[in-house]
Amino acid sequence: MLSIVDTHVHFWNRKHPELRWDWLAPEAVHPILGDIDGIKSEVFDARHVWAEARFAGVTHFVHVQAAIGSPDPVTETVWLTGMAARHGGIPAAIVGHADLGLDGARAQLERHLESPLFKGVRDFAAEPALAAGELPAGYERSLRFLADHDLVFDLDCEHPNMAAAGALAARHPNLRIVLEHFGYPRRRDPDYFAAWRAALTDLAKHPNVVCKISGLAMTDPLFSRDSLRPWAEHCLESFGAGRCVVGSNWPVDRLFSSYDSIMDCYRDYVSTLSEDEQRAVLSGNALDVYRLAP
Repeated sequence: MLSIVDTHVHFWNRKHPELRWDWLAPEAVHPILGDIDGIKSEVFDARHVWAEARFAGVTHFVHVQAAIGSPDPVTETVWLTGMAARHGGIPAAIVGHADLGLDGARAQLERHLESPLFKGVRDFAAEPALAAGELPAGYERSLRFLADHDLVFDLDCEHPNMAAAGALAARHPNLRIVLEHFGYPRRRDPDYFAAWRAALTDLAKHPNVVCKISGLAMTDPLFSRDSLRPWAEHCLESFGAGRCVVGSNWPVDRLFSSYDSIMDCYRDYVSTLSEDEQRAVLSGNALDVYRLAP
């Protein structure tokens, strides 16, 4: 069984005195998924993800920012760094939050960098700015800082905004951009698929963009292995085996499946590739993108 680097997990502990996870509040309704009460536990951390993933051949976990609503995003990085020290290197890397458009973004990023596990940023403000047609000058400076420090920019971007994302990639050719959840499709009908397919193909023309095949189940709750296959295969066709990584989106995707089933799907989708290409998609590319030790 080929090993996997899981590039997308979320941890929380709602007892933490400084951090907040507003999207997990009892009254919160997810803006896209709706009812996610099935994952609203008090705590989900390294112990819990390993309990579910320990038979799936996973060697590393990358945590992507989740403490939405916290007054200081660096607190999440500090908390996760301590967790990794206590729990055998889980997570192995941290993609944190930073307010890239604010005047204090550089100072925030420098504080994140005090953790050796900090590897990049996800900022939910990026896509609205892309949709508006122009990123502020301060945002562009923050992106240059990321590139200069070999930090990854994990980008949530639906297909209507992928052209703007491509223009951003062209302006920052040294910035490693990871497209989250393969563009986070909102529907699975043929017309939507055709529009997504065309936009993804164009975005893949930019060599500094990597496609994260993750969150496959979120908008197809009653998915089958075959219903998700065309989406995964087009990611592989467009970006090639050298620019795709995989992630579980755990525990969010537990609403729709089990951990092992998701990982089995990924291994199935790459099974027609050469063994070296399979290793690249499942682990090698992620080791490079997030600068992880094998």
